[in-house]
Parts: sequence; C-alpha cells; structure tokens
Amino acid sequence: MRTSKTGQPNGPAEASGGRQWARADATRQALLAAAQEVFADRGYADAGIAEIVERSGISVGSLYHHYGGKAGLYLALWEELTREQESRAASAVAAARKEGESDPITLFIAGARAYLEVCWEQREAARLFHGGEGPSGFSLMRRGRARQWIGQNTKLLRGHDGDRATQVLSQVLTTVIGEAGREIALADDEGEATEIIDEVCRILIRLAR
Repeated sequence: MRTSKTGQPNGPAEASGGRQWARADATRQALLAAAQEVFADRGYADAGIAEIVERSGISVGSLYHHYGGKAGLYLALWEELTREQESRAASAVAAARKEGESDPITLFIAGARAYLEVCWEQREAARLFHGGEGPSGFSLMRRGRARQWIGQNTKLLRGHDGDRATQVLSQVLTTVIGEAGREIALADDEGEATEIIDEVCRILIRLAR
C-alpha cells in the first residue's frame, strides 16, 4: 500500500478504508460497553438483545454481524479482559528480566501483581465472570484457559524445583491468584484493592518459598 512520508494512506481508497475500520471499531466498542452494562444489571441469562441495542444505539443487524448474538458479546468481553491480564503479566515479567531479575519466584510475583492490578482496573468486566453464569460451553473454555495459564506459570517456575513439584506449586499459586482476583474486583475502593494485592503477593511468596 502506498503511503505518504507520515505513514498515512496516500489515496482516497486507503483513506476511505481507514474511516470504515474506525467506524466498525467504534460500533464494536459501543456494543461491548452496552453489553457489559446489561450483563452487570441483569445477569447473562436475563440480559436481552433489545436492551443492549437500545443502550448502544447500534442496530440489531450490526450486533449480529459483529458478534453473532448475546453469547458472542459475552465471550468477546471475556477475551478482551483475559488478553489484557495476560499481556500485562507478560510485560511485567519481561520488564523485571530486563532489569536483571532471574529468580523464578520473583518473576512470577511480578506477573501475578500485574494480573491482579488489571482485576481492579477492569473490575466491572472482571465481576461478570466470577458468578458462574455464561453461555453454553463457557465453563469449558475457562477451564481450558486455566490449564494454559498453569502451563505458562509452570514454565516460569521451572528453575524452582523438580518437574512434579513445580507443576503442583503452579496449580496452587494459580488457584490463589484466581480467587484473589474475585475479591479484588469486589473491593470497595482502590485502597482496599491495593491492600489485598499486597497481601496476596506476600502469601504467594510464602507459599512458593
């Protein structure tokens, strides 16, 4: 694609494509924001497409085009939150390594803290996924993602102990983090959330050592 020196699209076709992409992204974000509000107010089972459409100001046709229905919206919100948690945790571990940290447990704690901070920062979304509700197959997806997370944490902790011990340790620590995320998302204010995060990290260190 030809671009100008500033990296912007050069011709009208490219500019039009950029505007269309921006409109589609705005549509998706409006639908997700409205869906999150309705799921929080009604719960997944009682949430209605009509109310999501009304709150978003987007047509029902666009909703089905982008997400296929209520289940697609719910899963998109979950994927968005999960990606942010995983990205922040990975970035925190990478930053610690760049600063010269090599202790597996210290690296693990850095990632855990970043993950838990997202639970507070995106608490409205995080609260949606702790009640056990969701579309058919959601529980299976969550378990699959949890197994992946445990596997990643096991690799990070590999230098700590033998393979079996490391795997068990990873399962225990990952479970603690998951449960802590629930409490952090439900905290009354940022101060309480920070206290919980600090205490959880201290507990993780004690368990890991």
